[in-house]
Amino acid sequence: MKFKLPFNKKQPQPINEAPKESLVRVASASDHFIQSIQNATNNPADLIIKLVPPNLTLIYIDNLVDIETLNNDIIANLQNKPHETLEEIEIAMSIPEIQHSNLLKETVESMVNGSVLIHVEGYSQVLLANIATRESRALSAPENESQVIGTQVGFNESLSTNISLIRRYIVSPELCNEKFKIGTRTNTSISLLYMNGIANDQMVNTLRQRITDLYIDELLDSAVLAEMIDDNSLSVFPQMLLTERPDRFCDAILDGKVGILVDGSSMAIIAPQSFTEFFQSQEDQNLRWQIATFLRLLRLTAFFLSVYLTPFYVAAVTFHYEVIPQAFLVPLSESRALVPFPPIFEALLLEFIIELLREAGARLPTKIGQTIGIVGGIVIGTAAVQAGITSNILLIIIALSALASFTSPSYMMGNVIRLIRFPIIILAGFWGFYGIMLAFCFILIHLLRQTSLGAPYMSPFYPPRMKEMRDSIVRMPIPLTAKRPALTRPKDKNKFKPQPVKPKKS
Repeated sequence: MKFKLPFNKKQPQPINEAPKESLVRVASASDHFIQSIQNATNNPADLIIKLVPPNLTLIYIDNLVDIETLNNDIIANLQNKPHETLEEIEIAMSIPEIQHSNLLKETVESMVNGSVLIHVEGYSQVLLANIATRESRALSAPENESQVIGTQVGFNESLSTNISLIRRYIVSPELCNEKFKIGTRTNTSISLLYMNGIANDQMVNTLRQRITDLYIDELLDSAVLAEMIDDNSLSVFPQMLLTERPDRFCDAILDGKVGILVDGSSMAIIAPQSFTEFFQSQEDQNLRWQIATFLRLLRLTAFFLSVYLTPFYVAAVTFHYEVIPQAFLVPLSESRALVPFPPIFEALLLEFIIELLREAGARLPTKIGQTIGIVGGIVIGTAAVQAGITSNILLIIIALSALASFTSPSYMMGNVIRLIRFPIIILAGFWGFYGIMLAFCFILIHLLRQTSLGAPYMSPFYPPRMKEMRDSIVRMPIPLTAKRPALTRPKDKNKFKPQPVKPKKS
């Protein structure tokens, strides 16, 4: 591990924090109980306090509870009906999830999560009726990982809805779901999911420890959590996959990987992950293996084109004219005759303009963003060539490199391709092919030293596993993929019987 967050450091508590705050008990008198709840929550405007005769007090936060359930199943069953014990009150309500608590801190935490506090005069104990309701958008097709063949549903921001989607795919009691609370201010719920009997215990324990040792104020998205618990947070390359597809998530879980869902985020985390898996799409499993193999090779070729095509042009035009074919020298010289800038400045300028257009198109509304991207690219490109700022050949190369960067199925890896292109262009402009080889060796060494949840990032190429290589770049026929990937070190190594079923002769 190259960079470690202070997982095991015990964070100092604030000096002004009251000692043993978690041991403060609930007041038996209703007036004192109401006052303690108001003080603990700073008496917000949406704190609702209802007195239900003859001796009940209901406290909840507006917009966090289901009002229809509150009126029909709680207030209607308790109003004007004397109950002597808390057990009688619990029986009178038709609420499936009811807990008892005599601690003030636990009571307040349950209330901000959507529970109704039911306090009886004279009792130093509270009933917590969980009738939480949370607004969430309806299920829709994934926007960033669209595919033609396969399911057309993606995760949304509701944790319970996302878990139900996974349960719909994996109908097995072996699916383990561990829940945690992260963030001292946000109390964000996250779920750690894995298959018992398949997932490696060491990987599960490592991920569980990293989650429990986190001490942060807020957690609002899964991308933040992935960066905080990965092996090397200083690396530009992602070590954990973010996906919005439940079928891809379940496929990874069944391969022995570990998944994390964050409440309020539509992206799920999958770990461990190898470098080549970022160029694989879930649609590859639904296509014929010949077509899927061609698409994988196309994506990897596009990766190298996007990263090295522009630096190769800069190095060749600046230092190495001998590598340019003789028939191509004349049109290249004519296109650069009116350009006053050196190739490195010309290439960086065009790359910067392309990134500006891409960022502007992403931030504007959809219809306007598409128009700005197309019209802006055509107008600026044509005007730049006519004004002599750039050559038309470099403009074609820059456009091809930008187009190739969009072929990566992972948005995180696509951003990496966009970023590492700039330093390679600078090295090519100063040292030619030697600078390109220096950048290539640096990136390769960095990738070989990288790990994902303790597993080698460049698996199966380093360490070399010949049997695994055939199903990394090449998508093998499904009957030949009986074994789970060795990257996850699964307990159960076989998905199905390795021997294919042979048709019987009639």
